[in-house]
Amino acid sequence: MPDVVTIGETMLRLSAPPGVPLEQAPQLDVHVAGAESNVAIALCRLGTTAGWISRLVDTPLGRRIVNELRAHGVDVSRVLWAPDGRVGVYFLEQGIPPRQHRIIYDRAQSAMALLNPDDIDWEFVRSARLVHLTGITPALSAGCRTAASRAIAEARRAKALVCFDVNYRAKLWSADEAKTVLGPLLADVDILLTTADDARLLLSGGETAEQLAALLAQRFRAKTVVVTDAGRCAAAQNGQVVSKKGYEVESLDRVGAGDAFAAGFIHGYLTDGLDRALEYAVAVGALKHTYRGDVAWVSPEDLKEFLSGSPRWR
Repeated sequence: MPDVVTIGETMLRLSAPPGVPLEQAPQLDVHVAGAESNVAIALCRLGTTAGWISRLVDTPLGRRIVNELRAHGVDVSRVLWAPDGRVGVYFLEQGIPPRQHRIIYDRAQSAMALLNPDDIDWEFVRSARLVHLTGITPALSAGCRTAASRAIAEARRAKALVCFDVNYRAKLWSADEAKTVLGPLLADVDILLTTADDARLLLSGGETAEQLAALLAQRFRAKTVVVTDAGRCAAAQNGQVVSKKGYEVESLDRVGAGDAFAAGFIHGYLTDGLDRALEYAVAVGALKHTYRGDVAWVSPEDLKEFLSGSPRWR
């Protein structure tokens, strides 16, 4: 059984070439894209085994997603197959500062959104050392919301760690609804990951990453809280707060960098503890910017060389 199990929707990303508006693009690049599957792929590439649970329609598009995850070593044996339905997609127009990225979702009524939580192999979930979830899943539907809640309960029952990345998506639900739903879920997680902006959604007060991490740890009683903000991150654990500065990067594609950060953190946390987890998270998150698509193609050798200051990565 894998060390980490993730649950969530994966879509197909259709990207216009850099600098080209969607309405003008003569072609679109296709990438497999999903927060939880991005984490699972990055973990497997780093050497931590991972499984991914989702629901897909049994068509070439659904099989395209599963085939890519399988190629990276992700255990996809518990993916649920729907006889009909659709795969969610999103369109990406990559902005170059000062122009922002533009994202258009087309994911309503996807196979994953129609998930029945009773169909999930909960024994597989309980077998993991750590279960990783994000705030995207409970935003998709009532069934997905129930699945996220039950995943946390099943992990707690099995004494597995629960890692939760807030990952607020304004295109999926309102801030008020997210705050109402996420509050009870976050009360039972061991590791809470969030951006400073998402943290402010959950809190009143707190300015710096360090302050936000401390406040979140007090409110939700998570063993470890990590907050990222403007090129730095802070982690609160056992009443102590530590911080780390990020790397300056020339970004080829920033989409998925947060998922890469999460994977680096989980990998380090399970192998070497908090200090190494932060180091790995910042490094893997930075390296993701150098790859096209949502996936961080970072190997253990890449990570080691990058952290050692190898000329290859300067």
